[in-house]
Order: sequence, then structure tokens, then C-alpha cells
Amino acid sequence: MRFVDTNILLYAVSTVPGERSKSRAALLALDGDDLAMSVQVLQEFYTQATRSAKQDRLTHEQATLLIESFVLRFPVQETTLKLLKAALAAKERFRISYWNAAIIEAARSLGCHTILSEDLNHGQDYAGVKVINPFRKMGVER
Repeated sequence: MRFVDTNILLYAVSTVPGERSKSRAALLALDGDDLAMSVQVLQEFYTQATRSAKQDRLTHEQATLLIESFVLRFPVQETTLKLLKAALAAKERFRISYWNAAIIEAARSLGCHTILSEDLNHGQDYAGVKVINPFRKMGVER
């Protein structure tokens, strides 16, 4: 299983002309049937996709419908006390932000060995959970 980080979802719905290549790459990455995500990812997606400063922002209704479709299609890791404790330990172990640690530990909880993310270091292995930047693999980087 592969875990999907928020930025992949955001690029998948982007209509910004300068992000077309990343949008196509994100849609390709989401075409698998071996994907999973977390409640945290869905919360971040909603917040970022609907923020007023975003030039191609989604309406509340659009974002809600997309989240409902993601929940129907992919396994979703809920935020639990066990996940919180694991993320706090990972934050210290790997010297990363709590939010990135929570992504890593949510992936681990779902049995994912790969995280698709632009934000974490491509190729980095966090004790059995490896980060892959799908844009780098397709020659479309920041």
C-alpha cells in the first residue's frame, strides 16, 4: 500500500496553468488501487483547497464531495491516541515536524511502505516507510 500526502490531492484538483504537469502527475499517481490516506490529510486538503487566497479555490461543497469520494475509494487512518503517541515519538526520533511524523505514522498504521509526497525528502526511509516524490519520478519537480 502507498500513502497519499495532501499535496498530491491538491495538485490533482489544481487548475492553475503553471501546475498542469504536476496536476497530470498527481492524477496518474492517484490512479492506483493500492492507495491510502488519513483524516489529517483530508483535513489539510479541505483547509488548503478552500482557503480564500487560493486562486483556484474550491467551494465548501466541491471540497466536501471530493473528500466523500476519497473516503469511499481509499482506506483512511483515523486520528487516535495511539497514532498521536507514535507521531510524538517519531518527531523526536527523526527530528521532523509533528505533522510530518503524524503522516509517517498514519502510513505505518495502515501498513503502507511508501508515502507519495512532495513535502518530505524523496528517497528518505523512516524505519520502513519510504518517501517517493511522484513529481521527481516523472521529471516534474518544484
